[in-house]
Amino acid sequence: MINAVLDTQTQQSLISQIYTLVSQRPASACNFLPLPPLLSQGASTSSSGSHSDAPTQITYRTYATLSFILISTSTESPLALIDLIQVFVEALDRLFENVCELDLIFGYETMHAVLGEMIVGGVVIETNLERIVQGARALEGPRGKRKAVESASSAIGRSGIPGLGVPWR
Repeated sequence: MINAVLDTQTQQSLISQIYTLVSQRPASACNFLPLPPLLSQGASTSSSGSHSDAPTQITYRTYATLSFILISTSTESPLALIDLIQVFVEALDRLFENVCELDLIFGYETMHAVLGEMIVGGVVIETNLERIVQGARALEGPRGKRKAVESASSAIGRSGIPGLGVPWR
């Protein structure tokens, strides 16, 4: 896990490097990238004993304005990771009814619940969309996260974020 290994400044630098790499790629480019310099240096120096555990590539997928990015080792199948992102986004879309950035900000618990249903201890345990959504809904309780997101977004207003002139939904 990157959070446990890197200090905050290094994490922010890594996020910036990865965002720059992904955001500058044309839509027609493939969804696989080599590691950014910051991470590839760390991987080459710390991979003396366990080569298969060292990060080797970035896999990403962009849907509208949302980009989902995974850093994987050489033992992971890049195409399986693309499928994993697809299932994750479809589950979020079912739970949030057209998922957007604000849903992920105000409904991060639901996003974490979906990941918890899919991945445990770094191992993918579930890819059945119906089971994932059902499990995440069971964790939401009777109120549901969609209502929590809507009540939180009412502070922003139904007309959208002030100053942007963009309606939210």
